[in-house]
Amino acid sequence: MGSDYLTSPFDDLLKPVDDHLIVHNELMSSLILGNRISIHSSEKGIPDLDSIKIAIIGIPEERNSVDYLGDDLNLNEIRKSFYNLYPGNWSSKIADLGNLILGGNTVETYGRVVSLLTIILKKNIIPVIIGGSQDLLYSVYRAYDSIQNTVNIVNVDSNFDLGDSSKPISNLSYLGKIVLDQPHNLFNYSNIGYQTYHNSQEEIDLIDNLYFEAYRLGEVCSKIRLVEPVMRDADIVSIDMKSVRASELSSRQKFSPNGFDGKEICAISRYAGISNKVSTFGIYEYKSSNEDEVTEMLISQIIWYFIEGVNCRVLDSDFKNEDDYNKFTVIVDEYELIFYKNKMTSRWWIEIFGEGSNTKLKQTTLLPCTAEDYETAKNGIIPDRWFKAIKKNIL
Repeated sequence: MGSDYLTSPFDDLLKPVDDHLIVHNELMSSLILGNRISIHSSEKGIPDLDSIKIAIIGIPEERNSVDYLGDDLNLNEIRKSFYNLYPGNWSSKIADLGNLILGGNTVETYGRVVSLLTIILKKNIIPVIIGGSQDLLYSVYRAYDSIQNTVNIVNVDSNFDLGDSSKPISNLSYLGKIVLDQPHNLFNYSNIGYQTYHNSQEEIDLIDNLYFEAYRLGEVCSKIRLVEPVMRDADIVSIDMKSVRASELSSRQKFSPNGFDGKEICAISRYAGISNKVSTFGIYEYKSSNEDEVTEMLISQIIWYFIEGVNCRVLDSDFKNEDDYNKFTVIVDEYELIFYKNKMTSRWWIEIFGEGSNTKLKQTTLLPCTAEDYETAKNGIIPDRWFKAIKKNIL
């Protein structure tokens, strides 16, 4: 084996990338991504992960999808499309670790996801997951149990997927399991791009009552920058391909005439990459098709823009040096709101005040926000994000 490859604890968890994809790369330009990243192959084994920043992992598990008909999910076309792209001016090293070896049932697969991601996250590697049905997000969330006490999830989805938590988990009910199952590590859930007619009023009310955040499709499309502070506070970002409008996709992938277009979903992905906090990124509900390559190419470009964002990260949330930021205080009703603006990036934060020390957030006291939130406060209106964070912060 070459020096960049080694025996690994992942050997019983991961299946190598198919050989014909490796051969295809060799026929292409040496400058394409397929020839610039480390790939788990049957010949060389699993890459040495010591210098890897981003790891692509396929998880072709969809047995808990309500639409599952017994078909095998093939991720090869996504890989082929991704490998054929050219990298940007990137410094972060990337590996494709191949596909997770699925368990005999979905519970076993979930356990394998937790085992794999726990190792990867502890190595400070960002996993980029290509799914499978979105119930996998439950196991991704559980991988954080041994890593951190609170987790923020941002889901780009037309549906909330709360479902009936008393029934077995599915791709339409995983969020209910995340909210209710112990340990209760979920601090905030944000939905980007929900469509009202795809969600019951009871679900919409529950999201509001839990002080979670939800942004309607039209609201986000009219002002895509709304996504940036939400992503800046996320640990896990999930994209459901059903959030993309049908005209952008292959016939098997079509779900709704309304949704994000290709440019918008890639912009959202880049915002996720730019966030210093996002440590897991996943694309779910992919339906493989031999019809054409448009869905696979769009997913490849979504991944490309996420990686581009990661390579543009700037650490601007250290407020120890007063020369690095401006501080603004606004009085709204009986509240004193304190805003911070980084001088280099012009990004904004607002301080969260818990009542006493009995709060869930022991250390994190700053919430990402926008300049519009500051202007709103100056006009005597409490920013919605701050209000919800305060409500969640009080035990």
